[in-house]
Amino acid sequence: MLEIKDLKASINNKPILKGLNLNIKAGELHAIMGPNGSGKSTLANVLSGKSGYDISGKLTFKGEDLKAISVEKRAQKGIFLAFQYPLEIPGVNTNNFLKTSLNSVRKAKGDKEIDTLAFLKLVKEKSAELGIDEKILSRQLNVGFSGGEKKKNEILQMKILDPNLSILDETDSGLDIDALKIIAKGVNSSRNGKNSFLVITHYQRLLDYIKPDFVHVLSDGKIIKTGCSELAEELEKTGYKKLN
Repeated sequence: MLEIKDLKASINNKPILKGLNLNIKAGELHAIMGPNGSGKSTLANVLSGKSGYDISGKLTFKGEDLKAISVEKRAQKGIFLAFQYPLEIPGVNTNNFLKTSLNSVRKAKGDKEIDTLAFLKLVKEKSAELGIDEKILSRQLNVGFSGGEKKKNEILQMKILDPNLSILDETDSGLDIDALKIIAKGVNSSRNGKNSFLVITHYQRLLDYIKPDFVHVLSDGKIIKTGCSELAEELEKTGYKKLN
């Protein structure tokens, strides 16, 4: 589904990704761990299409050159990014935002737009699955939300859009254990053998609830080690310095 080969990315002539290789197949969940400044968020930004980076190397999604696809088209083709710091958008109703986002994806696929009643039924169902209070959906998007509410809202959006590839960029940061479990539940209940996940995290605790197929260690812009979930447990005990 996603193939990355010798990916290099720099910003303002400063190299950040320095030849990264990664292959994610349909149905797989990969976790990327690494110290601060290793390039984790840059990788998420590059995959989502954020501007400002000079990029080289192979970057394909479902056989298409991702570098040639705009941010909007990437979302329509099924790439979803859950932000580490979700933006507040005053004046935009959360429900309306979710409905517009869903219909944009459906339209790109050639599907009929969802009507209001069907959408509200879908939101009610997905909110109940995650234990999210529907009241937050009538508020302005992320405005006045707690950190946990913002992250839950991101996962609700993921559930509703049902993307092919979900990228979670340190979504677990700053969460209490209850919110963390809701995030994990959202990911686990979304896995269907066809969609894929890239979970970017600094700590192992999220991986207590989400079991990855592969764990990669990113250091100084490159993946330096790959293993299974036991690698995350090892990192929690020993830290990253022993791997360098």
